[in-house]
Amino acid sequence: MAKPNSPEPSNRRVALVTGASRGIGRAIAIELARVDYDVMISYATNSQAADEAGAAIRAVNEAARVALCRSDIAAASDREELLQKTREEFGRLDLLVNNAGIAPDERADLLKATVESFDRLMGVNLKGPYFLTQAVANWMIEQRAAGLAGYHPAIINISSVSAYAASPGRGDYCVSKAGLSMMTKLYAARLANEGINVYEIRPGVISTDMTADVKEKYDQLIDADLTPIKRWGTPEDVGRAAAAIATGAFPFSTGEVINVDGGFHLRRL
Repeated sequence: MAKPNSPEPSNRRVALVTGASRGIGRAIAIELARVDYDVMISYATNSQAADEAGAAIRAVNEAARVALCRSDIAAASDREELLQKTREEFGRLDLLVNNAGIAPDERADLLKATVESFDRLMGVNLKGPYFLTQAVANWMIEQRAAGLAGYHPAIINISSVSAYAASPGRGDYCVSKAGLSMMTKLYAARLANEGINVYEIRPGVISTDMTADVKEKYDQLIDADLTPIKRWGTPEDVGRAAAAIATGAFPFSTGEVINVDGGFHLRRL
């Protein structure tokens, strides 16, 4: 049932994508619009980039509705406001994409890492998605109970190969992504009977602002056979994987990991 001041739900599907102003999140939002989703863009600080992402969405689908909400996913009040604005703008939510994530301000040896960095990364990369998913799942259950037409909700978590590949120079990031991977399993198990499938997309080396500072390092590693597919991944590679899930391509799968990593996860002799 829609909350007061919320519009009546339309028959158009709606996605909420966190961290959608740039990089992987922006590409996901664009690809979801391409498969005819309306999109709520959640962003942390860069309002200009969020506006540009909204314009890019409209450029690929003039019919797509777009709304923007500035949110610190780590803050409970911001998560609550984000969902309230989504209700007010769209009246429904079919897909949550937990994409927002941050890297350490500086790579620090595991024996010298700080509590402050750990708390900051865990707040944005794990605690925020964990409790945003909790709130969204309860709303999705409400919508299913209300008999919303054509409603097949799903949740996607964007993790990283760092969920299992140890990098002692950024242990806090690895731990946060490993936690997100387990969170996928937990919610998949809990929500299956509610008709809500949960997926994990696990990107590898993707060309974004976050990896710009280590471009030379990864250029060399890729040339030296780091991955069977010898190129950098693109945000669009991840976006297309999210769109496949969003179109219902995997109805009998939940808790599934989709690797978008050029084959990095393969063990080779």
